[in-house]
Amino acid sequence: MIKPRLRQQLAELTAIPSISCTMPEQDMSNVPVIETLANWFESAGFICEIMPVAPGKANLIAVRAGTDPQAQGGLVLAGHSDTVPFDQNLWKNDPFSMTERNGKLYGLGMADMKGFFALILDAVANYARTPFRAPLIVIATCDEETSMAGARALMEQSKGQGRFVLIGEPTNLKPARLHKGVMLERVVITGKSGHSSDPELGRNAIDAMHEVVNRLQQFRTSLKNIQQPLFPVPYPTLNLGCIHGGDNPNRICGLCELQFDVRPLPGMEIENIRADIRHLLKGIEQQFGVSMLYEPATAGSGAAETPANSPFVQKIEGLLGETAGAVSFGTEAPYFRAQNMDTVILGPGNIEQAHQPDEYLEIKNISPMLLLLNQLIHYYCVQGNARL
Repeated sequence: MIKPRLRQQLAELTAIPSISCTMPEQDMSNVPVIETLANWFESAGFICEIMPVAPGKANLIAVRAGTDPQAQGGLVLAGHSDTVPFDQNLWKNDPFSMTERNGKLYGLGMADMKGFFALILDAVANYARTPFRAPLIVIATCDEETSMAGARALMEQSKGQGRFVLIGEPTNLKPARLHKGVMLERVVITGKSGHSSDPELGRNAIDAMHEVVNRLQQFRTSLKNIQQPLFPVPYPTLNLGCIHGGDNPNRICGLCELQFDVRPLPGMEIENIRADIRHLLKGIEQQFGVSMLYEPATAGSGAAETPANSPFVQKIEGLLGETAGAVSFGTEAPYFRAQNMDTVILGPGNIEQAHQPDEYLEIKNISPMLLLLNQLIHYYCVQGNARL
């Protein structure tokens, strides 16, 4: 049974579009989500700072202070406020309207991961009159799905610092202490347009991009030779995500763009991977008489690992009776780790539902997640076991 207030807040968050996309025409502001969360957390006794990151983009840092000067590290509950784009024709219901069906709550961002903030609010309501020794810090970021700009801004300004961080990404309630990195890359081929009746009148950018795709597919196969058995997908991956080229069937394509991602393992350096790809694509310009630009679509985000002997990792393992493992997707953990915060990734959604049509959160996962949040808040904030 979901409490009426929790149900209402889940529905309200779902209804606010906050798509983050590398294609400017699809990118949206996340500020309406941030302002909504700020109002809710202020009503729950938090001091809220809305941190501008870029035009139309902002982070939220909500703090409920502690009273013990020796316990100022605090517990951080963190997540991102943006979602990915969606295919409207593949959804059975409105992505921006929460729908309950067969024990599941459907909606864009329900699992990944705006729903996490409503669960935090439900948990902290139990401590409305309970003093905290150590602070509880709630962080909601922008553009996690693309550039990690929100997390980068937090790191650069040393904002939202705590001792231990729980990131509520969808892990189906399984704790993870390490994950792969994320690289979002693009290749742009510029050829020469012309009448399709005579191929010699132009230089077809799609033909050249076909060779780019072939070589990237070969590179993808070679990545499978690099293995880390802790990961569900034990090798680095490469995904050809979107391609755009040409404007009419009877014109030689003069411009074509491909965007793809790479998910490196811990220990793999992003710039070394980019150097390998540049070497791989050599000769295509000369072969097809085109010009080619290969560059990052975003700066990329490295892999992350919190040691197995971290007290935070061990506490969560003890509460759940499970060993923390690894996830194949990227999170904002590297930016918290760069500030010496122990980080665990754990949330009630399932990554198999993230970025998919009819994204959902199983209702049966809500109570266990709320129990864990309550246990962590009590141990680290009420009792003050979060010293720097």
